[in-house]
Amino acid sequence: MSGEPGILAIWNDTKPGREADFEAWFQGEHLAERLGVPGFRFGRRHEAISGAPRFFVFYVTDGPEVLTSKAYLDRVDNPTPMTSMVMSEVFMNMNRTVCRRAARRGGPRGAFAVTLRFNAMPDEAAMLPVLDALVQDSGVASAELWVAADAAAPVSAEEKLRGGDRKIKACLTVDTLRQATAEALGARLARQYPAADTGVYRVLCTLGSGG
Repeated sequence: MSGEPGILAIWNDTKPGREADFEAWFQGEHLAERLGVPGFRFGRRHEAISGAPRFFVFYVTDGPEVLTSKAYLDRVDNPTPMTSMVMSEVFMNMNRTVCRRAARRGGPRGAFAVTLRFNAMPDEAAMLPVLDALVQDSGVASAELWVAADAAAPVSAEEKLRGGDRKIKACLTVDTLRQATAEALGARLARQYPAADTGVYRVLCTLGSGG
């Protein structure tokens, strides 16, 4: 393993009128299925307060290598019937990237999250003082920097069903205790990093430990 946890970072929308199918699949099958893959520790799902796409999900793994392991690739190349239906008929605007967790500051996770998706690689070293400053706010629970991993893998059967995924270069994610803090922080960070795609999200559910 690389020594750094792996992060599978996903943002997506759903086709209008198909939200119930998405909910039934994610809550009834998908989240538990993914956490059953060896090396997956933790998964957390969010819904947008502002920004897009509507849904944000991330998984923490023992390392980025888990996301190109045989066990994981076998799973994404052999989707269940329900997964096949949702991937081909329900998903829209899929943004999915295998990352390494380059830095984490703070302790607990919060009830709200701000995400900044970078489509060009920021200066990793320059982002560390930003994380340090963010967690000085008592309303901020923790902050992380995710950087796209050099994880080469063939396009999976699931991705083919979705019609292809967009990727990011990095993501700054900040957990807050309260919605007002998340919204104010999201507005400030959007001004500070205007080229990034900013979203403010509420937590819907979590599964696993060691996140």
